[in-house]
Amino acid sequence: MSRTTSLGILRVRDRPRTALLTLLVVLCCLVPSLGAAHEQKTAVTRILFNDSTGNIEVMHRFFIHDAEHAAGVVFGKAQNLMESADSRKLFSNYVMNRFAIAAEGSRGETTELNLQYVGEEIEGQFLWVYQEARQLQDVNALSVVHVALRDIWPDQANLVNVEKDGQIYSLSFADSAESLRVEL
Repeated sequence: MSRTTSLGILRVRDRPRTALLTLLVVLCCLVPSLGAAHEQKTAVTRILFNDSTGNIEVMHRFFIHDAEHAAGVVFGKAQNLMESADSRKLFSNYVMNRFAIAAEGSRGETTELNLQYVGEEIEGQFLWVYQEARQLQDVNALSVVHVALRDIWPDQANLVNVEKDGQIYSLSFADSAESLRVEL
């Protein structure tokens, strides 16, 4: 009987220690994943055929931390994208110089779109860069070049979603892919 009682007492005494040990194990597991959480090296671009405006709209989304780090590497000094409109414009120019779209028509003709800068904004942890071009008639395919941040980090992946006529087409720029084509 005393053995059972003493085991029962040990269990009660060990519960806080066990709970603390369990908490420490869980925290140790979370810490590496939290540190790597923003190191995804992924950007997303949306290309939208907007029939109401007659434009092709392009929206690039980058993690601010990655964009600031990249801007510091590219421009040789630290950039504060959160606080500086000039730094955001500088980074936007960098993106626009590394992104292009060519539209293929129904007769096989190819036309590079003249993408215009619309602006940029910060939303939460993301920096958005906006571009647009006049929509061409009878676009059957797009060829897209997207090397933003990939010239800095070879493991950077850029996902491009093209939305046209209620359909979504995805292009994944990873590894050595610099130019990809999608039929619409």
